[in-house]
Amino acid sequence: MEAPVQNRGCFIVDVQISRENEVELTVESAEGTVDMDDCVALSEAFQALFDRDTEDYALTVSSAGLDQPFKVFRQFEKALGSTVEVRLKGGRKLTGCLTGATPEAITLRYSVREAVEGKKKKETVEHEDRFAMEEVNSVRPHITFE
Repeated sequence: MEAPVQNRGCFIVDVQISRENEVELTVESAEGTVDMDDCVALSEAFQALFDRDTEDYALTVSSAGLDQPFKVFRQFEKALGSTVEVRLKGGRKLTGCLTGATPEAITLRYSVREAVEGKKKKETVEHEDRFAMEEVNSVRPHITFE
């Protein structure tokens, strides 16, 4: 199934198979977005691999949702330079620019209001910090409506 996915310029994010043989294939485009034509073509490619007369299954092919946390490293690579929402273990939430990603850690550039020595009021301070994946609960695209 990997070849048809790659031929569409996509990669697999997740595959779920329920006890009732309901298969959910989630993909993301390597560049740009997954469109309906991609989902239809991948559904047809999947169905060509399995004989519907012998295999009883339901298939759903969908795009990784914008509100869903990243599941595979390629999503982090694709998001480099974009604004993401990071939830750290312990509950802290940061929104900033994903400036680096390895399988072991991410680097985030973000701003916070904090007390600055010698100043009475809090000021916005820029940070660029590296967070080990063990510290990260989830990372997802940050969506703004303007």
